[in-house]
Parts: sequence; C-alpha cells; structure tokens
Amino acid sequence: MLKVQLLRYTPEGEKLIASAAKLCYSSIGIGEIEDNLETKDIDSFLNMLMGLGHESPIEHVNFTFGVEGVSRTLTHQLVRHRIASYSQQSQRYVKLDQFEYIIPPSIAEDEDAKATFIESMETAQKSYDELSNILYKKHYNRYIDEGSSEKEARRKAEKEAIEDARYVFPNACETKIVFTMNARTLLNFFRLRCCNRAQWEIRQLAIEMLKELKKVYPNLFKYAGPGCLKGPCPEGNMTCGKIVEVREKFLEEDWEL
Repeated sequence: MLKVQLLRYTPEGEKLIASAAKLCYSSIGIGEIEDNLETKDIDSFLNMLMGLGHESPIEHVNFTFGVEGVSRTLTHQLVRHRIASYSQQSQRYVKLDQFEYIIPPSIAEDEDAKATFIESMETAQKSYDELSNILYKKHYNRYIDEGSSEKEARRKAEKEAIEDARYVFPNACETKIVFTMNARTLLNFFRLRCCNRAQWEIRQLAIEMLKELKKVYPNLFKYAGPGCLKGPCPEGNMTCGKIVEVREKFLEEDWEL
C-alpha cells in the first residue's frame, strides 16, 4: 500500500522565497527585506509570483519525502527527474526472503489475471531463493579455498549471491525510497505526473505528495498540478479530453482526488 511522508522541508520557505524574489528588485539589504516582511505581505507576494509563473526564486526551498509501497516500475520513472537526490532500498545488500509486490488495479480486479500474476511472483521468489543458495555455496567454497575465515566467507558469499540472484525479480517488486526535490522541480514533476495520461502508479504518488505540500505551503503550491491548469492541454491530440473536470479538481480549495 502506498505510503507518502513529508519528512523535512525548508522552514519559513515562503518567507525565504519572497525575500529572494524581492531582492532582485530592491536596493536595500537582505536583512532589511526580511524584517519588513509580514505574513499578509508574504501571502500576497507569493500569490502574485506563482500566478506570473516566476519560478526561479522557489529553487531555494527543498522538500524531502519518504515513500513506501511502490514498485520499481515507479522508481524507474521517478529517477528520470534529475534535479533531485535519491536514496533507495538496495537489492544488492538487502536479502529479500519474501519480497512484496505491487499489483496493478487492472490485474487485481480480474480473478484470472490476478491468479496468473501472483503465480508469477511466487515463481520469481522461488527462483531467487534457489539461485541465492546455489551461488552462496559456490562463493563460500571459493573464499574458504582462498583462506578466508568462515565468518568472512559467509559475509562475502551472501552479498555476491544476492547481487546476481536479484536479476530474476520483476518490476512489480516493492521498494522504499527517500528523495529530495526543490519546489521548482516539484512543480515540473506535478505538471507531468499529475496528468491523466501519466502512468497510474506515479500519478497516484504525485497526487499524494501534492496533498502533503498543500498542507504546509498552500500559496506556493496553489497552482500546482497537471500542465492543463493554466493553459491548453500540452498533450495535443493525445489529450484525455477532461480539461474542465481536471481543473475543477485541482484548483478547488479542499480537494480529494
């Protein structure tokens, strides 16, 4: 099951953005700009800034998420967003005695498809276990022959065994990841991944992330969402055709998608 946590974020981020943006057009010092900023001024300025699409100052604010219950299919897409930092659970160092997996809704709702899918997952686990055992014995004996202690041979052999046995795992394999993005990267992420045409799993993640961000910095992410919120659908002939419905959902004050 998808679990999204906003672990850390830049404190007083909206004030920092307002200060950085105002500095571009001010002759006074940074300290004076910050001292003169009140909450109502920050809110008003952020609304104007985001409405104009002036995004460079928002790069100063960072957000760190912890995500569980997602597949490697999702993380292969996530890491394509390059202005970010990622730390993902390693299959090279973590032995998966029973790996968890994500079942796509279209498969889960069909009994025959689900049965075939689960059988495939069970086969992958069995193959992983068998390969791990075969490779462990092979590497262990080699290290013993080379003069390693039993403890050292066991440690090295297990690492090398699961390093190659992991190749049988499917993209459905569940993983955990921590990542950090700045606000500008997140706006781009949402433009692409909140779209109805985005792959279902990463779209679900993007929506849950956006919900968390709106709780802490509502003005900064007031216009965040798919690319059609403030203009024509960027998908052209491949549009979902639901632009009015999408705008209503993402721009309403208290939204649930």
